[in-house]
Amino acid sequence: MKSTLEQIEDIKRDGYSIDFSTVFTYAFENYKKIALYSGLIILVFSFLAFIVIMGLATLFYGLQAFSEDFIKNFESQKLTYIEQVVSTVAIAVVTAIFAPLGAGFLKMADCADKDEEFNVSTIFTYYKAPYFFQLFSLAFLLAVVSTGISYVLDSTGIMFLGGGVSIMISFFTYFSIPLVVFGNLKAIDAIKSSIIIVSKNPLIIFALFVIGFLGSFVGFFACCVGLLFTIIFNTSVTYAAYFSIFTEEEQPDSIDSIGKSDFE
Repeated sequence: MKSTLEQIEDIKRDGYSIDFSTVFTYAFENYKKIALYSGLIILVFSFLAFIVIMGLATLFYGLQAFSEDFIKNFESQKLTYIEQVVSTVAIAVVTAIFAPLGAGFLKMADCADKDEEFNVSTIFTYYKAPYFFQLFSLAFLLAVVSTGISYVLDSTGIMFLGGGVSIMISFFTYFSIPLVVFGNLKAIDAIKSSIIIVSKNPLIIFALFVIGFLGSFVGFFACCVGLLFTIIFNTSVTYAAYFSIFTEEEQPDSIDSIGKSDFE
């Protein structure tokens, strides 16, 4: 039985094959199993987050924080270099704290794929050793690099350049979280391995990356409320893509093994 790193070496040497239609089909089937439950969870957490944000805004800025003029002035305010550094670190810390939560939805997708029971506690699976530190480190590092580069490029005055670079970073690190939670890799190894995987088959992975993103925001057209129930679609696509690449021997219950029995 090959380890994940050994399989990465095989991919680095020989590449791999992946079928877009097969991955999409199984992602959609997986999504149907978790959409309602995950949507309700996201709804509850969104409501709680809204209350916390409003409370903090009121605490620091008073009731004026809800005025239109305050919001416009806040958005147009140009940050100093020190403020940009502080902002970058703050964004990175918040992103890192919530990274295990996002990984928890991958766990939910895994449970659904294996017809195992899952509940609210499932999304907190990775807030424990050894996963938390690796996920926190991974998300913090990527957020610092992405946000830092965005600030630097945006300061040149070229619109959307920073955002474009951030998207490319997200694209090449597409498999980094699954590699930590399913492949048991450390943060740096997961980032490097994800870059190798994506670079070996960039067109298909990019198509999955885009369809996952677009599928997640379909609910935006249903009065925005539907977004809470479609945003998890990208998780199912990521899960399906990951397990279509790695072998049946490493993950005996993976989606790849199911695909083989139904599509061959």
